[in-house]
Amino acid sequence: MNDPRYQQGLQHLARVAGTNEPAILDALADIAPDLAHFTVAFGYGDVYARPGLTPRQRQLATIAALAALGNARPQLIFHLHGALNVGCTATEIIETLIHLAGYAGFPATLNGIFAAQEAFRAKGIAPQVETAAPRSTNERYDQGLAALKAIDGEAGQRVIDSLRDIAPDLGRFIIEFGFGDIYSRPGLDLVTREIVTLSALAAMGTASPQLNVHIHGLLNVGGTRTVLVETFIHIAVYAGFPAAINAMLTAKAVLAERDKN
Repeated sequence: MNDPRYQQGLQHLARVAGTNEPAILDALADIAPDLAHFTVAFGYGDVYARPGLTPRQRQLATIAALAALGNARPQLIFHLHGALNVGCTATEIIETLIHLAGYAGFPATLNGIFAAQEAFRAKGIAPQVETAAPRSTNERYDQGLAALKAIDGEAGQRVIDSLRDIAPDLGRFIIEFGFGDIYSRPGLDLVTREIVTLSALAAMGTASPQLNVHIHGLLNVGGTRTVLVETFIHIAVYAGFPAAINAMLTAKAVLAERDKN
């Protein structure tokens, strides 16, 4: 096929799949060959070929979105393999999935971890497992509050304040668990954690206020506007255009707000 988008897409797909003959082409040949073409030409030729996100960032964003959606296990396993093929470590993958517990819930995280376990076994990878040292509730809270202020700033604090008169313990759990336990873990840098968070929230499409907070968070920890925009364009491939558009319009409003200040 002489379509340059398709040829470019095949190169990117081959890197992710780890083979020059991706299985999706044969799998769809007798029922929807045009869908295979669209997947390669658009998903990989148009989107994956764009600058702004590294292959590693794209794969972790994809894993976060698919795990959060919870309805695409075959594609999740494919992209877990893909993450390893483009240079992500087992630790980065595990941390991406653990990170989702606060945003997509423990079932999504557990299902993602079991899928990752399957992918690691298939590649003969034994992840290095380390257990976090126990800390007191006060230590977790203090560390979490410091992280909340540094990452989400005023936007995050407004969320905590809004819960004070109805569910202050929920606000405390967000600080202690979300930021004290999760964000403080090694294995992912803060920019990657925010990319993962935004990918999951955008894919789910049900958490616009939280998406707003974490757009601020990405920019606060050193993420660029290009990374922000590219993350949401990337999500269109996995969660659809409506999810990507809604996320992009939230980003537009946040950027306008920041430009005023």
